[in-house]
Amino acid sequence: MGIDPGTNYMGYGVLEVCGREVRSVVLGDIDLHRMNDPYEKLRYIFERVGALVDEYRPREVALESPFFGENVQSMLKLGRAQGVAMAAALSRGLQVFEYAPTRIKQCITGRGSAPKEQVAALVSSMLTIERPPRRLDATDGMAVALCHHFMSSNPLNGALGEDRFKGLGGGRKAASAKGSSSWERFLKDNPQREIRQTPRTPQKTNHKPTK
Repeated sequence: MGIDPGTNYMGYGVLEVCGREVRSVVLGDIDLHRMNDPYEKLRYIFERVGALVDEYRPREVALESPFFGENVQSMLKLGRAQGVAMAAALSRGLQVFEYAPTRIKQCITGRGSAPKEQVAALVSSMLTIERPPRRLDATDGMAVALCHHFMSSNPLNGALGEDRFKGLGGGRKAASAKGSSSWERFLKDNPQREIRQTPRTPQKTNHKPTK
């Protein structure tokens, strides 16, 4: 199950995977735009996501992680919506995964900056959805589910084992942190491969001091 968190519309999609065949079970959105009380929205998100999990019984739930923008208030609201949806899935004993927006778009379209319309068109084509939903939030939710399927079925990710983790950006540890620890471990195991820079000795000059 994939979820695209939102404070006005929250998209979702459920995939059924049988071997190499992938089928769309359901996709839609949770309408929140008429609710004015932010806490009422959070309660409704928790109840609706929990009801969807109870109805379709997914094995795992993937969410799009909040993007970093200039509007701090919008980021906080979106983060709360995502956290409540995550809590609803966790309360049912499900594993939860996160993927960055650019990672999801890249998995579906090959470009991390692809527009929502292109994501919707490719999701509909991949899953043979004849009548795409009216709002793009639904296809965004299904895109999260597809991204998780592609990432979890990738043999390279499977080979990483416990190095895969549930975190911001999804799938793997941040390149800087993972690369740093991997490099340090490599140098520790292969000290002869470390290249050390020899200090330069100052060159002597034959210039005579001026008076």
